[in-house]
Amino acid sequence: MNSILFTCLVGGLVGLGVFALIRALMPGRRSAVSTVAQIDALRAAGPGGPAGGTETDRSLQGRLGERIAALYRQQGWELRSLRADLAVLDRSWEGFLATKIMLAAVGVVFGPFVFAGLWELGFGLSPIIPVWMALIFGGVFFLLPDMEVRRDAARKRKDLRRVIGAYLDLVSMNLAGGRGLPEALMTAAEISDGWALMRIRNCLTDARITGTSQWVALGRLGEELGIEELQDLSITLGLVADDGAKIRDSLGARAETMRHRELAEIEGEAGEKSQSMLVAQLMLCAGFLVFLIFPAAMRVFQV
Repeated sequence: MNSILFTCLVGGLVGLGVFALIRALMPGRRSAVSTVAQIDALRAAGPGGPAGGTETDRSLQGRLGERIAALYRQQGWELRSLRADLAVLDRSWEGFLATKIMLAAVGVVFGPFVFAGLWELGFGLSPIIPVWMALIFGGVFFLLPDMEVRRDAARKRKDLRRVIGAYLDLVSMNLAGGRGLPEALMTAAEISDGWALMRIRNCLTDARITGTSQWVALGRLGEELGIEELQDLSITLGLVADDGAKIRDSLGARAETMRHRELAEIEGEAGEKSQSMLVAQLMLCAGFLVFLIFPAAMRVFQV
């Protein structure tokens, strides 16, 4: 009886997963909300965005990601912070969603395999346990890409903020040398081929091609990447764009503030590591004291 129930539950779970995968890959009737959201996404991508799917996008993973992204747009799930993290890492939203679903499917299959291994080892387990294990492993595997993206994006944002501080100093020096604001912004961005300055340089180049103000483009880049410093810089440049002296003073003060903030963060991290080392040393001392006291204590209790 238990084996029949176990077989039915596993078979039903697998059938549900296959049905969900087929529904995700089958073309469905597009709603008005989904169509408007897709138009907005294409408009936000700009003239340089993909006009049609490439061969890679037409793969199984690409089609699955597009279906899930369409479902997210239809439901109104924007997840702006996660999209900003993906923009910092230069990863596609559709590929990320497809990865989450595929990992969840692997987790759903991995859970019953773990149960089967425990069953072979002789553990008497209930047949309902593999269902719960499949759901738990599927949920954990579904959330693993989010954790990885947030960790990597936080690291790259820290590097980007450090580069922005140096970039503001370069812009200020170019302004002091007699260059105008647009030329100073572009010249400072051409000093290196690092990924951070490449993003800023591409942003300024697109702004020049489309006729948008460069500080407005920097603000949009800051909003896309989740960098508050670029958004504040855009507002500041928009207010004092006609006064070179005020711009130099503002950029110098902002760069100094960013350096002080970075130094404070470094000191805070060093303090946390020092506290961790202190706790480890105290635990080591406590273990050594127990090692010394234990023989004497056993001798006293035996007496």
